[in-house]
Amino acid sequence: MERFRTRTALLALTAVSGLLLTACSGGADSGEGSKAADRHDYSAGQPAPAQSRGAEERDDRREDPDHLSTFALDVDTASYDYARRALADGRLPDPSTVRPEEFVNSFRQDYDRPDGDGFSVTVDGARTDDEDWSLVRVGLATRTAERTGERPPAALTFVIDVSGSMAEPGRLDLAQESLSVMTDRLRDNDSVALVTFSDEAETVLPMTRLDGNRDEIQDAISDLDTQDSTNLGAGVETGYETAVEGLRKGATNRVVLVSDALANTGDTDADTILERIAGERREHGITLFGVGVGSDYGDALMEDLADKGDGHTVYVSDSDEARKVFSEQLPRNIDLTARDAKAQVAFDPETVEEFRLVGYDNRRVADEDFRDDRVDGGEVGPGHTVTALYAVRTKPGAEGHLATATVRWLDPGTRAPHEETGDLEADALDDSVWSANRGLRTTATAAYFADALGTSGPSLPGALSLDELFERAGDLADRAKDGETRRLAEAIDMARRLKRTD
Repeated sequence: MERFRTRTALLALTAVSGLLLTACSGGADSGEGSKAADRHDYSAGQPAPAQSRGAEERDDRREDPDHLSTFALDVDTASYDYARRALADGRLPDPSTVRPEEFVNSFRQDYDRPDGDGFSVTVDGARTDDEDWSLVRVGLATRTAERTGERPPAALTFVIDVSGSMAEPGRLDLAQESLSVMTDRLRDNDSVALVTFSDEAETVLPMTRLDGNRDEIQDAISDLDTQDSTNLGAGVETGYETAVEGLRKGATNRVVLVSDALANTGDTDADTILERIAGERREHGITLFGVGVGSDYGDALMEDLADKGDGHTVYVSDSDEARKVFSEQLPRNIDLTARDAKAQVAFDPETVEEFRLVGYDNRRVADEDFRDDRVDGGEVGPGHTVTALYAVRTKPGAEGHLATATVRWLDPGTRAPHEETGDLEADALDDSVWSANRGLRTTATAAYFADALGTSGPSLPGALSLDELFERAGDLADRAKDGETRRLAEAIDMARRLKRTD
């Protein structure tokens, strides 16, 4: 893999203690300076807006190009996993649930890792079949998760949906199995609490240390049973109250919501739900981790809750995925290596005509807020990679500097800001996406797949038909010989078959 030199800048500010949990969140400023992406038909030969802000502003942009792109880090993967579940059930996913960045970030990359907390930065790219258009990949990675002995204890409040809809196989039963296995994996100095909700919410188990109490915790999990309607708002509110009552200083305090997010009574709006617990979130730094289950799933509500609750969301459809989330990801990633992390990519106007960030629509941050540490970023733990993909149109014959990517984050303990950067030169672009390194080909395949499932048809340069994409994915899976890329090829195969009968 082509890699580029990185340089580190360390900026010290007033130390403030902060305790947050892992989870790669991405609350982004949605103010006037925030940007939203438009789809664009590259095959029509028309220029794509680098950052779409409405027709008048796009006209202004052509006179005074904006060559900055800023977003809060995010490694949610629920969109990809839910799409795979829909395809396995014999239906195409609702285009509104397809978020390209979550497809891209579902695949672990082999970026260089930093020695300590913070990030490494890798920037690479390759040319597409569309003239002057390339895909540029910005890869960020935290240290490995091997230093588990150094992590703080965990105080996890599980908020479990026991409404009637959770009786379907693969919902409450899957949650119970997962929680049971996770309880065996947590340490003696960790703590868990258990809150259930249907039409009302109830604290089944207050914050309880695992040391000497594992049997009690396991009994509480096995006794869960489905009831009536879904008052998700009451569940979240009671969950935060229970988390605050059991708050442990020096520990990672987190609310873990397990639900199909099909709220049908009480508060059903994410803003309203989170307004009621805003004080607890801000004062105590308790983050929200959403675990979606079920063939019918309230994707939008769970996504909003996680975004605005300074957390992130995953989706699980079977025992293997659930075991991975609860037995590996949560226990392993309780540590936090970076807080309020944001990335900013500066494209060189001498070599770049225009660009577009793929996805991250609800993670955009105003360019001027990149170094405003009051603006939310993403909370990231060890062992993570974050990938952002750009469609970039270079100027004909472009040579020299192409882009600089900078990631900024706060130390989770002292809140001192740090930055790391990486550069890309125009002559470092590979000749073709499909002859580039395996990681970039995987990223491109996932992005093109999301693009094909989106709302208005292909929007990325060099887009392939699903038949062609299946061939590319199959070849990649054969060469990679790993389950992740094989499952991607299978999902593309299911999508192309369904498209034929649609």
